[in-house]
Amino acid sequence: MVAVLLILLLVLLAVLVTQHRKATKKEAALAQSLATAEEQHQAGAVREVQLREELAQLSAYRVIPDANQYAQQIRATADVETQAQLARAQREADTVRTAADTEARTVLTRAHQEAGELRATATQELASTRAEGKQMQEQAGMKARVLQTQADNLLLNASREAARIVATANQRAEEIAGEALAAARNATGLEKIIQALKNTVNGYGDQYLVPSYTLLDELAADFGHTEAGEELKKARERTRLMVRARTAAKCGYVEAVRSTSAENFVTDAFNGKVDTILTSVKHDNVGTLTQQIKDAYALVNNLGKPFKDAHIAPEYLAARLEELRWATVAHELKLREREEQRQIREQIREEEKARREFEKAQRDAAKQEETIQKTIDRVQQQAAKASEAQREAFEAQLRELEGKLRAAQEKNQRALSMAQQTKSGHVYVISNIGSFGEHVYKIGMTRRLEPLDRVRELGDASVPFAFDVHALLFSDDAPALERDLHRHFLRCQLNKANPRKEFFRVDLAQIRAEIERLGIATQWTLAAEAREYRESLAIEQALANNTLDQAEWEKFQLENAPSEAEVAAEEQEA
Repeated sequence: MVAVLLILLLVLLAVLVTQHRKATKKEAALAQSLATAEEQHQAGAVREVQLREELAQLSAYRVIPDANQYAQQIRATADVETQAQLARAQREADTVRTAADTEARTVLTRAHQEAGELRATATQELASTRAEGKQMQEQAGMKARVLQTQADNLLLNASREAARIVATANQRAEEIAGEALAAARNATGLEKIIQALKNTVNGYGDQYLVPSYTLLDELAADFGHTEAGEELKKARERTRLMVRARTAAKCGYVEAVRSTSAENFVTDAFNGKVDTILTSVKHDNVGTLTQQIKDAYALVNNLGKPFKDAHIAPEYLAARLEELRWATVAHELKLREREEQRQIREQIREEEKARREFEKAQRDAAKQEETIQKTIDRVQQQAAKASEAQREAFEAQLRELEGKLRAAQEKNQRALSMAQQTKSGHVYVISNIGSFGEHVYKIGMTRRLEPLDRVRELGDASVPFAFDVHALLFSDDAPALERDLHRHFLRCQLNKANPRKEFFRVDLAQIRAEIERLGIATQWTLAAEAREYRESLAIEQALANNTLDQAEWEKFQLENAPSEAEVAAEEQEA
């Protein structure tokens, strides 16, 4: 019994100990929570003090309805004033630079003229002593070399003087514009570098294309090919002189060795890029190549910044762009010369074909005359021996033969007349809907005796469908009539880059009205037949709808294709 009571007491004691421990833990947790709350309360009090201090500082601005808006207005006013100051400084700096560029160009132009006179004098000296003795020729040669050296030194000094003038102007511009100009220049430089990188990655596309006619009209209207080539030589000579005079590049190094090395580095890098670009010059890509050179200028200058801002001088960039300009002009003029030669050759071939056609027509007409005359002589002999009843039949036959003889004589006379009249011919108005679409007409001229032969030639191999003839106009001065029509419809030219092309996008009624205004009467066919084109559309539709057997159609095409002999004969005839 006692043992049972002891066990119960022990159990009760254990329960009490456990509950005491739990109570102790709970009390500790409550104490911790209380301490945390006290800390938060103290932090809140500190924050309240801080907010009150901030509120006290902002109390002076309570009269401003919208502080953000007021701040934006202040910024905008400051920006406007800054931009105005920058614009004024930029204008003054540009004025200084423009005056310096003008003076530098004047110096270089005068130097080129004087150098040219010295070289001309040297050439004259050599020419005047060709007939003299050997000693005189040696003296003249020595004098010519001295004059040549003087000319080179003159150009070299002029290049240095021009660079000095521009450098002084840039320094003066810096003094005028100060930090504002430097900031603007840096921003512009960064924009050019970014654009250059974009162009390098994305390509140039066609956004820099410049129509070639604008370049030629503005810069080379009065220049022949030889003169353009001479200007190109002068431009290249100027770039070489700038490199020799060390005015092509600049940098901030004081030491001569470092300065020379840095300048040579950027000059070689830039020239390597530009020389590669200039190998791609054509008549129609001057805009793209100009931008490529400007991008190379921006990128090379950016690469030269670690070397005390080693960079290509803007004047050297201008000199290399001048090379590109004259190279483009020379290339375009050469292309035009080639096109003119092609036109001349085509005209000669056309006139030769017309001459052969006239001669053949004369031979055929003469042969026909001879045959008919022999027949008339024979019939006359038979009529002289015939009876009265038979004579009437012979006379009717003679009248018919005499009519044929007159027709042959007229044909012979016509061929002879056209052969003698070098300007007589036909002007034709033709179209080809399948090749060029609606409302596109070719207005051309031929001196062929049979003008339709020329039209058939035009539609033989160069286009997929034959031409439709709308009008044939005979004229004693066909080239003048063709020229007048081309000038009247100049604005309607399909190819606006090449004035020698004879296709016009215009309504046929307008062509007819202009020809009638010129007092020329002719027969017109207003609706284009375009037979082969319309048949091709119908066949295409039938093949798509399976209403025409494709195998049969292919067999027909292959069986009727021209043979090698026929192709060779056509090429020989052309």
